[in-house]
Amino acid sequence: MNTNGINHYYQWLALRSWGDKQQSAFDSSANSVNSIFQSLLQEELTKGVSNLNQFEQLSHHSLSKTGVESINHHFYSETPLRASKGAEPFIPMIEEASNKYGIDQQLIYSVIQHESNFRPQAVSHAGARGLMQLMPQTAKGLGVVNSFDPKQNIDGGTKYLRSMLDRYNGDIKLALAAYNAGPGNVDRYGGIPPFKETENYVSKVMKTYNTMINNKVI
Repeated sequence: MNTNGINHYYQWLALRSWGDKQQSAFDSSANSVNSIFQSLLQEELTKGVSNLNQFEQLSHHSLSKTGVESINHHFYSETPLRASKGAEPFIPMIEEASNKYGIDQQLIYSVIQHESNFRPQAVSHAGARGLMQLMPQTAKGLGVVNSFDPKQNIDGGTKYLRSMLDRYNGDIKLALAAYNAGPGNVDRYGGIPPFKETENYVSKVMKTYNTMINNKVI
């Protein structure tokens, strides 16, 4: 009897049994690793979705606060814009002059802003003084004793602006041109004088005035 064949057969059976056990252990380990991996993956996916939702909420919140609301406020808000801080002390004087001479307070404000930027002690290179930049002779003719006194200056400047509006039949652009370049030049050219300074002045004051009217400022 050939015992070598039998021995080989039993060795083969033993190796097969050992291999099956190793395969089973490997499969079990693989399944365990796979299960752990799937668990970790699911956890990370869940975190990712949660973080994404938080990001979307944060993005929407940020956009609504810094973007949409800002755009809506700029173009559609019915809340009046505020006057600049430098102008605040003079608003009551502007309102008083507005009522006294029948001129929109927004127009008076706009003139002051572009004449002196609300600096009561301002003096131009030509010698114009105060908030509404009155020349000494003009101020004297308007009854302004101290051009650096804000109340007197605003009253005198508004009075002069009223006279220019009356002279040009309520035409604000011509009145502003006369305020800047003098009525003689407006009359001479039959309209806004072709001076770059005056043209820019009228354009800037009108832009500020229209913006204030449209946004209900002061």
